[in-house]
Amino acid sequence: MATSDVPDRAAREPVTLAFLGGAGSVTGSRFLLQHAGRRVLVDCGLYQGERELRRRNWAPFPVPPSAIDAVVLTHCHLDHCGYLPALVRDGFDGPVWATEGTAALAGIVLKDSGYLNERDAEQARAGGWSKHAVPLPLYTADDAVRAARRFRPVAFGEPVAVADGVRVTASRAGHVLGSASVLVEVGGTRVLFSGDLGRTAHPVLLPREDPPAARTVVVESTYGDREHPEPDGPPHEAFADAIRRTAARGGSVLVPAFAVDRTELVLHALSDMVAAGRIPHLPVYVDSPMALAALEVYRRPSQRREIRPDVDPELAHLPLLRAARTPEESMALNAPHQPSIVISASGMGTGGRVVHHLRHMLPDRRNTVVLTGFQAAGTRGRALLEGAREVKIHGRYVPVEAEVVADEEFSVHADA
Repeated sequence: MATSDVPDRAAREPVTLAFLGGAGSVTGSRFLLQHAGRRVLVDCGLYQGERELRRRNWAPFPVPPSAIDAVVLTHCHLDHCGYLPALVRDGFDGPVWATEGTAALAGIVLKDSGYLNERDAEQARAGGWSKHAVPLPLYTADDAVRAARRFRPVAFGEPVAVADGVRVTASRAGHVLGSASVLVEVGGTRVLFSGDLGRTAHPVLLPREDPPAARTVVVESTYGDREHPEPDGPPHEAFADAIRRTAARGGSVLVPAFAVDRTELVLHALSDMVAAGRIPHLPVYVDSPMALAALEVYRRPSQRREIRPDVDPELAHLPLLRAARTPEESMALNAPHQPSIVISASGMGTGGRVVHHLRHMLPDRRNTVVLTGFQAAGTRGRALLEGAREVKIHGRYVPVEAEVVADEEFSVHADA
């Protein structure tokens, strides 16, 4: 009798939802569902932006990582998956469930993040500009590789058991390639996590699907209090005008862009501008190993099911498109022989190759920096957006003489 009562007792136990992040700030998405001794973590993101937020990444995880049965990822951005290597290093050994696109892109993003963590710690040690006696990385590239080995596939629209008594169904969210809203069914309860939702008219991806119904919904609200401005004329005219102005005065355009999705959208927009004769033919350099790797994922035949049918499989037709793959090729772009467009990560200017481009290009008033996405408080991108006359790079202040332009039409977040 006692044995037969166990399933009934488990069914009567409440399902609890704990917000371990992603509440009170845009970044650090981590939602913990618990029922009958089972723990499933939906998203495992990094805190980004202001120093006080970033410090939370170093705090002990609120529950022992080894006590978590499974992780489910909504998409590949660092604020949703970037803490995963630390979780695995600290004892999580369960499956990480994600769509094919998310798994492929997250593997790229996490390894790059680990490398940047190691490099920044080493530069801080060598330069002596850290407040810590021995600066350490939050995690390493090897930690990221170990985390990526835990990925398990989730197909859109097909329920999958992610843990004992826990079922997940993914719906296309239209935010970035592979992004999903996830319905979690556990203990007779249905909880829907929207993940980041895309706009209804994404330039490259198919529009998001309507997810299944649920009594409890956790929905993103990044732009829940506003509407995106709609262009009065041709799309991205501020961007095109900045390119024309900059080329006319002999300068170059630096585009800090998120390596995943934003770089693809920028290339797609530039291709349309060139085809329409709105901007001159200039060399366009993609200077981000991660962005180049992500571009190849977008071009995979297996991912065509998420791409709009009217979008070319190559995403962009730019005769002067070049890839800066090596550090030497990247450094050479700081002294271009002619006006050029350089697309480089990260999108907020916090790390990656774009940092040394900012250091060299900001002091020259012929140049322009075009910001193409959300700039979190405490980032160099936010400082530039707010008109800072100097920004701190590697312990030194760099004067801002270059023009700064914001193109707000690239957002891939749903609005109010």
